[in-house]
Amino acid sequence: MKTVIRAEGVSIRYMTGDFKEIGLKEYVVRRLTGSYHVKDFWADRDVTFSLEQGDMLGIIGANGAGKTTLLKAVSGIMTPTGGTIAVEGKIAALLELSSGFDGDLTVRENTYLRGALLGYTRKFMDEKYEEIIDFAELKDFQNRRFNQLSSGMKSRLAFSIACLVEPDILILDEVLAVGDGAFRRKSEEKMRAILSGGVTGILVSHAIGQVRSLCNKVLWLDHGRQVCFSGEVQTVCDAYEAFLAGAKAPEGQETLLRMAGEYRNRLDRQRREKEKTEAEKLCDLLEKSPRETAVQAAQAFLDKISR
Repeated sequence: MKTVIRAEGVSIRYMTGDFKEIGLKEYVVRRLTGSYHVKDFWADRDVTFSLEQGDMLGIIGANGAGKTTLLKAVSGIMTPTGGTIAVEGKIAALLELSSGFDGDLTVRENTYLRGALLGYTRKFMDEKYEEIIDFAELKDFQNRRFNQLSSGMKSRLAFSIACLVEPDILILDEVLAVGDGAFRRKSEEKMRAILSGGVTGILVSHAIGQVRSLCNKVLWLDHGRQVCFSGEVQTVCDAYEAFLAGAKAPEGQETLLRMAGEYRNRLDRQRREKEKTEAEKLCDLLEKSPRETAVQAAQAFLDKISR
């Protein structure tokens, strides 16, 4: 299978100073006297992963883990301080919902503007326009200015354009987490259809359920460092759920597997406790309720635990 994205030892550094606080005059004085200092902040350190055509990578990690910074490097917006990123194919990236749009232009005008920024011709956008608007559910808002839309409407338009203009690589940063439940389900179904067609995807999401259901690979970052990169998505997500519940980030595969096992055991105990409580309620219902009501309740309980 063709390798589409390869990241080797990627590190990204920000240099921060107090220029805004001290002003231009003090900055010049400190520079001349050698007393002006900057601080290094490493957003990502030594991140390595590779994706083949049709892969969907889920990047997980707490706020400040370096997820969005890594996406910017993959998209070509930033150049890594160290390491290399090789990408083959046309990228459609949704890193910020409002990026690539003009608030004073209409929905129709912004659709064509965004398409042009992605490198598509007017003829191609003419062919795709109705499909994009229909998917975004914005048919009644085509002539409304973009800055008059709700955040959900903006996200629907951005997602629709990114998905329907046929990219080779689709990068989504928390985009599937916005909008109402119906649109989220439609977006997830669209993502599955896109991936089945050979498009490679990267999804950053705090919704672990989306990573579990959509991704076949997962990258876990913690304070810029790579905890793991794996195809065992369910196991890594289990360990990450344990991390969110208060456990420390694992150091090595053995610790990760132990965390995942403990998380699954805890879920199993919670399930058994819930079933026990429900069984006790059922027994009470059987004793005190009419026969027909009791039989219906018993059947519902048996159906539930047999799933």
